[in-house]
Amino acid sequence: MLWYSAVIAAGLVALVWSADRFVDGASAIAKRAGLTPMLIGLTIVSVGTSAPEILISIMSALADSGELAVGNALGSNIANIGLVLGVTLLFSTIMLRRSTTLVDLPLLMAVVLLTWWLLYDLELSKTDSFILLGTLGLFFIRVTQHARHPNNNSESFIIPTLTLPMAWLSFLAGLMLLIASSRILVWAASHIALELGVSELVIGLTIVAVGTSLPELAASVMSALKGHADMAIGAIMGSNMFNILLVLAIPGFWGSLQLPAEVVNRDMVAVFLTTLVLALAALWSWNGATGTSTLKRGTGLLLLSLYIAYYGWLFITP
Repeated sequence: MLWYSAVIAAGLVALVWSADRFVDGASAIAKRAGLTPMLIGLTIVSVGTSAPEILISIMSALADSGELAVGNALGSNIANIGLVLGVTLLFSTIMLRRSTTLVDLPLLMAVVLLTWWLLYDLELSKTDSFILLGTLGLFFIRVTQHARHPNNNSESFIIPTLTLPMAWLSFLAGLMLLIASSRILVWAASHIALELGVSELVIGLTIVAVGTSLPELAASVMSALKGHADMAIGAIMGSNMFNILLVLAIPGFWGSLQLPAEVVNRDMVAVFLTTLVLALAALWSWNGATGTSTLKRGTGLLLLSLYIAYYGWLFITP
């Protein structure tokens, strides 16, 4: 137990350092490619930080441990909004553009409701997986719209001056270390959980979900501290889209997966509530004059409170 705790501590140090390199490289690439921080967050950052979830989902499906993959996908979504965004807002206010508040968040809500409906029969079938994967096309259409209509009024921030090779080196090295350090953390934490006799679904919803969300947490906090708030929200929303539409879909391609009732009655409820609170907070703070919404520390505290309450609900559920 002591050895695994030491590994977790070392992994956290590596995670924070690699997140710094990762954000520097990503923002420099965005600047040189003429992309907005929001677009780079929705694409490169979100895909990169979702890599652990994708890998774990594939490995779980191959090992006939589909519940672990489902728990990982749903738990990561809850952690991304409740923990990652909640903590990020404690460090920095995040300004949301009109398109994010009025298009991106409603689209995410629609995806959550679709997923809830598909899983309501307590089965993740191959048909469900194809529907989820097909819906991923809507997200890519939205990303294309971001590319065609960049935000010319983005907040100003300092982007590191790096040559293109150095920017890619910083980005790729940071990404690889992010993934490696998060996997080490999951490995150590999973051993601790197994020694304590925790079930596979709970491991997926907690230890694995939080571990695979650590790249998002580290990258988002670093983005916010560096003034890249647009990148932070883009990475979180993009990652949640990939978690639901790709990570969750993967186990179903290996055959129908029967799910416990708690997935629909507890975990999907938590995914819905955290996403709903985020969407309502954006609408509540909408400023028609500036065409922006502002997420502040109060919203962060509310999201963190919901996340803590979910954990309490998780461990009192039989």
